[in-house]
Amino acid sequence: MQNLEEEVLKEGERFDDLERHNYKIIQNPEKFCFGMDAVLLSGFAVVKQGERVIDLGTGTGIIPILLRAKTLGRDFTGLEIQEESADMARRSVAVNGLSRDIQIITGDIKEASTIFGASIFDVVTTNPPYMNDQHGLRNPSLPKAIARHEILCTLEDVLCESAKLLRPGGRFYMVHRPQRLAEIIRMLSKYSLEPKRIKFVHPFVDREPNMVLFECTRGGRPQVRIEAPLIVFERPGVYAREITEIYGY
Repeated sequence: MQNLEEEVLKEGERFDDLERHNYKIIQNPEKFCFGMDAVLLSGFAVVKQGERVIDLGTGTGIIPILLRAKTLGRDFTGLEIQEESADMARRSVAVNGLSRDIQIITGDIKEASTIFGASIFDVVTTNPPYMNDQHGLRNPSLPKAIARHEILCTLEDVLCESAKLLRPGGRFYMVHRPQRLAEIIRMLSKYSLEPKRIKFVHPFVDREPNMVLFECTRGGRPQVRIEAPLIVFERPGVYAREITEIYGY
């Protein structure tokens, strides 16, 4: 392992164990590390055998790697605008022996359908920036700020391109913040991404939700199911059983 780290890791980087098939991911805590939201999205998304998947704004590649571990999808693509993050993702893919299954492309979400073509993916996943100009303070670290704030793309950019990338009847999965729920629903309708499943995530059973997961179908009929909420902690410091199952502990 030490030799592997010396060959693959760059200054400030580390390997984190993903608890799935001995897969590891390269991260730099000074830049950006994946959070629980990405892991929960990978547990919520459904990828069927042979399906083709793209993850928009993939960061260091956490969602494609986890979906490869958990599903029978045919191939996985991650699109990331920040070359430093994309480079870490490519090296993680290579270290895990997944180069035939996962490709990481450096590019802009706003140009995704131009890069890949229209109606070619069965599934789109995304963990987009949550905060617009009216939400939260901008992180002084640019890589973290780009991941968390709508600096390089907006929610509308993500949904517009997702709709173009998906084949008719294809599925769209997203994690976002409940505070923007009304805006999200309006925007999904604008781009014919019909919500089918919505699941709220609560830190504790008696707290309001701080995340929301969506499954939508391109061109689907209006019918949505609000699923039982996902509770993160049984008590302070102790994950609920469903969370440990998603993480693979």
